[in-house]
Amino acid sequence: MPVRALQTLNRIIWGRCLLRAGSQRCRCSLSWHLRRYHGALPDDIKSLRTVLNPDISKIRNIGIMAHIDAGKTTTTERMLYYSGYTRALGDVDDGDTVTDFMAQERERGITIQSAAVTFDWKSHRINLIDTPGHVDFTLEVERALRVLDGAVAVFDSSAGVEAQTLTVWRQAEKHHIPCVCFLNKMDKPAADLNFSIESIRLKLKANPVLLQMPIGSGKDFTGVVNLLTNQKLIWKLTSARDDGRTFEVKSLGQSEAPELLQAVSEARTALIEQVADLDDEFAELLLTDFSDNFEAVPAKKLQEAVRRITLARKGVPVLCGSSLKNKGVQPLLDAITAYLPAPNERHHDLVRWYKDDLCALAFKVLHDKQRGPLVFLRIYSGTLKAQTAVHNINRNSTERMSRLLVPFADQHVEIPSMSAGNIALTVGLKQTVTGDTIVSSKASAAAAARRAQNDSGKGKKRGEHAGIVLSGVEVPDPVFFCTIEPPTMAKQADLENALNCLQREDPSLKVRVDPDSGQTILCGMGELHIDIIHDRIRREHGIETHLGPLQVAYRETILQEVSTTDTLDRTIGDRRHVASVNLTVRPVDIASCEVAFTEELEVQILPEIKEAVENGVQSSYLQGPLLGYPVQGVSSLIHGMSVEPGTSPPMVSACVSRCMLKALRLAGGQVLEPVMSLEVTVGEEHLSSVLGDLAQRRGTVRDIQSRHDNKVLLATVPLAEMMGYSTVLRTVTSGNATFSMELDTYEAMNPHDQSALLKRMSGLM
Repeated sequence: MPVRALQTLNRIIWGRCLLRAGSQRCRCSLSWHLRRYHGALPDDIKSLRTVLNPDISKIRNIGIMAHIDAGKTTTTERMLYYSGYTRALGDVDDGDTVTDFMAQERERGITIQSAAVTFDWKSHRINLIDTPGHVDFTLEVERALRVLDGAVAVFDSSAGVEAQTLTVWRQAEKHHIPCVCFLNKMDKPAADLNFSIESIRLKLKANPVLLQMPIGSGKDFTGVVNLLTNQKLIWKLTSARDDGRTFEVKSLGQSEAPELLQAVSEARTALIEQVADLDDEFAELLLTDFSDNFEAVPAKKLQEAVRRITLARKGVPVLCGSSLKNKGVQPLLDAITAYLPAPNERHHDLVRWYKDDLCALAFKVLHDKQRGPLVFLRIYSGTLKAQTAVHNINRNSTERMSRLLVPFADQHVEIPSMSAGNIALTVGLKQTVTGDTIVSSKASAAAAARRAQNDSGKGKKRGEHAGIVLSGVEVPDPVFFCTIEPPTMAKQADLENALNCLQREDPSLKVRVDPDSGQTILCGMGELHIDIIHDRIRREHGIETHLGPLQVAYRETILQEVSTTDTLDRTIGDRRHVASVNLTVRPVDIASCEVAFTEELEVQILPEIKEAVENGVQSSYLQGPLLGYPVQGVSSLIHGMSVEPGTSPPMVSACVSRCMLKALRLAGGQVLEPVMSLEVTVGEEHLSSVLGDLAQRRGTVRDIQSRHDNKVLLATVPLAEMMGYSTVLRTVTSGNATFSMELDTYEAMNPHDQSALLKRMSGLM
């Protein structure tokens, strides 16, 4: 084996050993390290190639997604421990978990950034991303799911499907990601298997395929019955320090409790019938080979059918356990390798144009003080090698990648190369941002474009990079904004640099400068989002900034249809620019804005003049006539356009923009405010206080549901009224309520509230 390869292998092994041990010295043999690195694998020594680049069929790229506080990070922590990656069980409350490594995450006990960890389980390589559950950080979930092949949805078994569960489930469906469900917290007194299964069926419109039955409930929950094999798995935890690594597996016998035997028999029969309904191949097997006794079907055949159902997204396997109590996590790891797809089982159409050339997507950027920007890449085809140049199609630039790392949360191990199907961390890509497509060279991109064009069978060119760029990440519009100022003008440049770094890391953060006041404005997804950004600027960049009051991102529209004309006649230097326009604006029910031309004008107008007119209309949509907020729900129709010879396109745009502003003012302005969908879980004794508070906030109650001993209040509330709501809710309920909210829609303000807003914004109140 070459000396360089041995050195690389040694770095991987020692890096892994030192992750949790700190500076403690390890005096262990090389073969021991290899076995330890692969957790519960056989004692054979693997080759260097297998350690670094396992076979693609053995790779699983998965994400953990759930509502706030369902147990995502705790489940991830147990997976790392049982796979042999960590030496001690981390705890969210103690602030010592691997994936929640930011200071803000450990202080608040929540996940803010998605964190990637790599580990092995029974000859499979698992690349796992732990995602946030808070709506303010929904982009973290979006960009993680964009590059993953499968997902584990974690549920609080006492609550079932919650508000943010619906959001992340919709995101997974958008990317066609197969899922496995894990009903966590089965040790809670209110845990209810049937309630959780029914909520998955009704709220998520999914087909839950129950693979396990819990043994006991509440504090008596001791294990699960595997319905495929008719075996029970029992965790006999003798003390609070028992880590749950060992558990007892034995077949169900007649000596078991009759109630358990009957429940398991009924559940297994229902499982076989459900799988037969969803999978034709399994149904045919039952009818031909096991028509006399369906129960005799081998567990292996049933497992294969469940896998086909999962990959086809016809059903979702459901398992149960308690991560905090160290029960049921190992069977979940087995289910991940058994039912979720390998990278080569997910078909990405455009990747075939690259054949064996490199094609990767940048989905996340972090900033490291020593190494600079760290870019996470999902490799779809080809091989990524350190110390090589790569081409960024979106930026049309070539950059040199200095180092290649395997991500272990905030610890990284350097490797020389990585093959398709993996998630890599690169150093040296200074221009790459989230959503960029990375290929080996410009020639490789051109060759892929030719293959795509030839295959399409079209002679016309479809755009320079059409069909060969991986689709990026959809960034939601911000709903909160506030001003930010440095302590002194000497720190202004440092603040701008800090904001540039944070924007590159977090595309949902927008920064703009107010043209009138010159103030820097932060635009984010919520109060918590802005608060975290402010805290990171102070901790990571050492700048004590001042935030202005939080403000709301309103929108504007018009009330009536108006037609108007305008003429621009301007002489600049020795050139006279003359343009006239006749147009109509009218309100429409869609959220976006549109521009159209009459059929006669469409034929007559020159392409460059048409583009100038469209630019003028679109620029006028950016600032409404009332408060200068973006306009939505407006349609513009251009009736006529006359342009004197020698008039430049920018002058045409200026004429159209001025005419549009005039029309929008005449059409009567209407302010639209963001309205949030709110879910509050509260005890019945505090329900009246919460309802009274919502009434003062202009809230509309849509439904009040019962969930065990609590009430779940569903309402819509204007975002402007939700400032500081978390503090008020804690006060009126003595800290016994939780809430979550997300943007629902934009609604017109009533005249009284709009008048008060206009006065306040103009400084009259």
